[in-house]
Amino acid sequence: RTKKTLSPSNKSPSVSEKKKRIRRSRKSQRREEERQVITKFRRGNPTMRGLFLLCGVVLIQLLAVQTDAQGSKSKWQTLTGFSPRVIARGGFSGLFPDSSIDAYNFAMLTSVEDVVLWCDLQLTKDGAGICFPGLTMSNASNIEAAYPNRTNTYLVNGVSTQGWFTIDFSLKDLNKVNLIRGILSRSERFDGNGYSILTVQDVNTELKPQGLWLNVQHEAFYAQHNLSMTTFLTTTSKTIIIDFISSPEVNFFKKIAGRFGREGPIFVFRFLEKETFEPTTNRTYSSILSNLTFVKTFASGILVPKSYVLPLDDKQYLLPSTSLVQDAHKAGLEVFVSGFANDVDIAHDYSYDPVSEYLSFVDNGNFSVDGVLSDFPITASASVVDFLVISKNGASGDYPGCTDLAYAKAIKDGADVIDCLVQMSSDGTPFCSSSIDLGNTTMVAQTPLRNRSTNVPELSSLGGIYTFSLTWPEIQTLTPAISNPYRTYNMFRNPNERNAGKLVSLTEFLNLAKNSTSLSGVLISVENAAYLRENQGIDVVKAVLDTLTQTGYTNITTKKVMIQSTNSSVLLDFKKQSRYETVYKVEETIRDILDSAIEDIKAFASAVVIVKSSVFPDSEGFVTGQTNVVERLQKSQLPVYVELFQNEFVSQPYDFFSDANVEINSYVTGAGVNGTVTEFPYTAARYRKNRCLGSKETPPYMAPVQPGGLLQVVNHASLPPAEAPNPVFTDADVTEPPLPPVTAKAPTSTPGTPSEPSTNAPAPSGQTRLTLSLLLSVFPMAIASLLLL
Repeated sequence: RTKKTLSPSNKSPSVSEKKKRIRRSRKSQRREEERQVITKFRRGNPTMRGLFLLCGVVLIQLLAVQTDAQGSKSKWQTLTGFSPRVIARGGFSGLFPDSSIDAYNFAMLTSVEDVVLWCDLQLTKDGAGICFPGLTMSNASNIEAAYPNRTNTYLVNGVSTQGWFTIDFSLKDLNKVNLIRGILSRSERFDGNGYSILTVQDVNTELKPQGLWLNVQHEAFYAQHNLSMTTFLTTTSKTIIIDFISSPEVNFFKKIAGRFGREGPIFVFRFLEKETFEPTTNRTYSSILSNLTFVKTFASGILVPKSYVLPLDDKQYLLPSTSLVQDAHKAGLEVFVSGFANDVDIAHDYSYDPVSEYLSFVDNGNFSVDGVLSDFPITASASVVDFLVISKNGASGDYPGCTDLAYAKAIKDGADVIDCLVQMSSDGTPFCSSSIDLGNTTMVAQTPLRNRSTNVPELSSLGGIYTFSLTWPEIQTLTPAISNPYRTYNMFRNPNERNAGKLVSLTEFLNLAKNSTSLSGVLISVENAAYLRENQGIDVVKAVLDTLTQTGYTNITTKKVMIQSTNSSVLLDFKKQSRYETVYKVEETIRDILDSAIEDIKAFASAVVIVKSSVFPDSEGFVTGQTNVVERLQKSQLPVYVELFQNEFVSQPYDFFSDANVEINSYVTGAGVNGTVTEFPYTAARYRKNRCLGSKETPPYMAPVQPGGLLQVVNHASLPPAEAPNPVFTDADVTEPPLPPVTAKAPTSTPGTPSEPSTNAPAPSGQTRLTLSLLLSVFPMAIASLLLL
């Protein structure tokens, strides 16, 4: 975390010595063959000693290279035919401060062998080259605290800019400055680690990267202040191998042309936003883009924002891809793409899954870019692993939950089991809905049926429009609403389909599953059974059993039937009347479970569902360790399914690097769970197809995270406060009284609503208060519904 002083004992080897070592490596052969292809302005079919396996999905897994002993050939749709490059912007800058020693180290530890480290090159007052993400330093360092009175104002590309500029500080001055996060939405826990600013020589000496990329963003500015990037680069190249040099300035490439020999770096012209003016030619980048032949006269590649290749409309949906990649390849230019990060908004088409985004750039069947620049140079998927992919309300991350469209997509996406949380209408029809309160799942608050709102303290402290207050024909008229659990982060799921689909009855759900050839079974959840029997005269257990029989799901069936509940009394009732598999759900976050509780569970359940934090407890966004709950349950022959998996990065602790695939991998290969309950079945199903973990040696980027490992890197003063330990699950938590008998419900004037008093009778003293209460209970639902529009 501190810079090392160079001495004769650790002096960098000469270029000739280092080149000899590199030529003996796989990197040397790849780089030479790539150069030959680029030089000949053709796409070619270079001979490869190894087979490039499509090992996983996204970035690291997708781009990983493995050697095949038989010397097979594999062709990518890149310019050279080689797998796309992985370029770590500032190292693993999605987690650690950009360009810090830990960011670079972590990128190398978790990435492909030949990962390229990106360094935004800046010059100090005394001409030292440092890696820092910006020309001004206040955004990613503590320089404001170190030198509060050293601000200055300069013209940068014609714009007056104030701040702490690198040109106003010597390298010695910067010894007092530490790197911190540059993006406020990322964790501040590593800001107190005292990361020093690294020079290019530091990066080379301390890390010995397989690939080094120097980005020169403001050469013209430095030249105006008598600092020469050209001199620095040519001098540095005598002791350090620079693999790539990029810049958004045309004149910069004209200055360095001919300064490097044949073994010199690959030059990459960086495009900024299309309507921005390139500072040295006064042409827009859009204008330069239209003449790729001109770019080829001074560069071998281009670096463009994602939108240059796959543009988005104003609603964040993908538009058809441009022809940029194909056009650049025809001109002999490699195409590198920037802007990849797991913790930023991506197109709704990707369902918040960064894996899908990377695939659309590198493996879409039409083209492949030659490299991706990312803040998160890691992902994880798995080989064929024996675990179940269980949907949560269907593919509810893409469509309103429990609708025909959500279930159809879950089946298409590869779910093994689709689920139905059974609710009951007032006329006794069982149907699927994620909530007994229709105000949470539909637009009922905007219909005349909103006057059916009632207060039910047994179910909620707020009023609601409950399923048992409406008939099934009335419920069928309702418009479903997609779930947006992270609305507070301004993250919305598939806005174009937010009200698509229709609610389905349990009969329709079971018939849909029965007609699917890919599903292995269904999971039916039953809650609130005791309340429905006592207060509404509805026997949900009987309704489910009758429907299963009517739709052909007998005890002997090709489709497995799983009955789930948080209530042991419900599962005992099912077990007495059928032979379906029963699943006990533990809603609480627990740190351990007693043997006596496990024995009680085994009396009525054949599997258990627990929440994620009962496996990997976390505190303020960091995993603090791993419990033995999964191991203890499995030792008693109880399979363990875990919920709830979501793609939105805010749903995951920092340890999983804002990547749903890393999270799944850690639960499946790390904790050994038997299944995942997910709102995005496609992500889990695709993870399971990966073949990398089937190899004899698991690549480091496919290994599960170390529970609590990330906290070890956090400065002690920045650690989150200790929290009270989660409870231990005991047999007392399992034991419940048996379900009560069904109580006949008193008739009502309107189905699902209480009888109203005669208009001639005096109003009860609490009537005004009750009416106001009901109005207040409907108001939040109406507001929520409006926000969905």
